[in-house]
Amino acid sequence: MLDRLKELFRHSAVYGLGSIVARILGVLLLPLYTRYLSPSDYGLIETLVALSAVLTALVAQAMKSAFFRFYFDSAELARRLLVVRTAFWYVMAASTATLVVGVALSHQISWLLFHTQHHADLVIAAFVGLWAAMNYEQMTSLFRVEQRSTAYVAATMANVAITIGATVLLVVVLDQGPLGVLVGNFTGTLAVYAALLLYSRHALGLQFDRPLYRAMNRFGLPLVPSAVALWLTNFSDRFFLVKLSGTHEVGLYSIGVRVASAIVLLLTAFRLAWPAFAYSIDDDREASRTYSFVLTYVVFVCCWLALALGLLAPWILRLITTEPFYAAQNVVAPLAFGVAAFAGYVVVQIGTGRARRTRANWIVTGAAAVLNVALNLALIPPYGRMGAAIATVASYTVLFMAMAWRAHAVFPVPYQWRRVATVAAAAVGLTVIGKVLDVPLGVALLLTVAYPLLLALLGFYLPAERRRLRRLLPILGR
Repeated sequence: MLDRLKELFRHSAVYGLGSIVARILGVLLLPLYTRYLSPSDYGLIETLVALSAVLTALVAQAMKSAFFRFYFDSAELARRLLVVRTAFWYVMAASTATLVVGVALSHQISWLLFHTQHHADLVIAAFVGLWAAMNYEQMTSLFRVEQRSTAYVAATMANVAITIGATVLLVVVLDQGPLGVLVGNFTGTLAVYAALLLYSRHALGLQFDRPLYRAMNRFGLPLVPSAVALWLTNFSDRFFLVKLSGTHEVGLYSIGVRVASAIVLLLTAFRLAWPAFAYSIDDDREASRTYSFVLTYVVFVCCWLALALGLLAPWILRLITTEPFYAAQNVVAPLAFGVAAFAGYVVVQIGTGRARRTRANWIVTGAAAVLNVALNLALIPPYGRMGAAIATVASYTVLFMAMAWRAHAVFPVPYQWRRVATVAAAAVGLTVIGKVLDVPLGVALLLTVAYPLLLALLGFYLPAERRRLRRLLPILGR
C-alpha cells in the first residue's frame, strides 16, 4: 500500500506543479485586478465564471466521467483509441452547440443575470471561454489516463504563460476591464488547445462509435444530476449574492474564495491523479485499505491549510489586494474549511464509481444543493457574503458525510473516522481561538505551527507514523 501511496503522491506532485504555478500567478494577478477593476467589475466576472461552470456540468460531465472509466476497461490500443475519439467528437459537437446558443441569447442572458443588456459582450466572451475550456480539458484528459503528468504540466504552464500575458495586455495596456479578463483567460486555452490537436493527432480520427457512446452515456448520465447539483453547491452563492446583495458583494466574496482556494492547489493536483490511480488498483481489498488512508491524509493536509489561511487572511489580503477588498478576509476561514470538506467528498465518492453504482449519487448531491440554496436564501439577506460562506461550509460538510455513507453501502471501506474527526476538530478549534481573540500575526503563525503537535497530544498518529516521524525529524534538523 505504501508503494501505491507513493505513486499517487508522485503523480499528484507533478500535477500540482502546474496547479501551483497557475494559482500563484493567479494570486499575483490579484493586485492587478484590484487596481484596475472595482469589486463590482470583479463580481461580473465571477458571476459569468459560475454560469460557465454550471453549463459545463450540464453539457460535458457525463462524457468526462465515462471517459476515465471506459478507457481502463480494456488494455487493447484500438479499443482505447475508440474511447478517445468518441469522447472527443461528442465534446466538440456539444460545446459548439452551447456556444451558438449562448451567442444567440447573449442579450437575454445579460438581462437575466444583471438586469441590463449592456453586458452581452461579456456573456459572449464567457461562452467562447466555455467552448475553449471544455475542448481543452478533453484533450488534456488523454494525458491523465496515460498518466503522463509531465506532458500535462507542460500544457498547463504554456496555458498560464499565454493567459497572463494576454490578460496584462488587455487589462493594463488596452484598458478593457472585465472583458479583457475574460478574453485574456481563454486566449491561452485556445492557443494551447490548437497545439494539443497537432501533438495528439495520432490519437484522433474520424471515428464515433454509437454503441460505445450509448454505453458511456448509460454510465455517465446518472452522474449529470449529481454534477449539476454539485456545481450549484459550488457556485449558486454568486447568483444569490448578485440578486440579493449586488455585484459589489459578489466581488468581495469572490476575493475571499480566491484566497481560500489556495487549498485547491493541493486538491486540483489530487483530483487529477486520483481517478486513474484509484481505478488502476485491481484488488478490491488493497483498494479499500488504500482509500482509507488516502482520506485521512487528504483531510489532515487540507485542514492544516484551512487553519493557516483562516488565521492569516487579514495579512494575506493586505499583501495581495487593495483597501476596497480588505473586508473579504472574514469569509476566508469558513470557505477554506468548506474546501477541506469537499476534498473528503472527492475521496469517498470514488467508491460508487468503482462499484458502478452511480445512479443514486444525485440524491446525495441534490440534498446538499437544496440545503445550500435554502441557507443562501435565509442567510444572505441579513449577513451578506458571510451568510453565503456559512451556507457553503455547511452544505459541503453534509455532502461529504452523506456520500461517505452512500459509497460505503456499495463499496465498503474502513475509513478512519476517529482520526478524521480529530484533525478536523483540532483545526477548527485553533481557528476559532485565533479569530475570537483577534490574535496578532506572530500568534497566528504559532497556532498554525502548533497544529501537528496538538494532534500528537490528541493521539492522532499511529505507531508506524510516529516511528517514521522520529526518523524524519533528525534529518530535518540537520
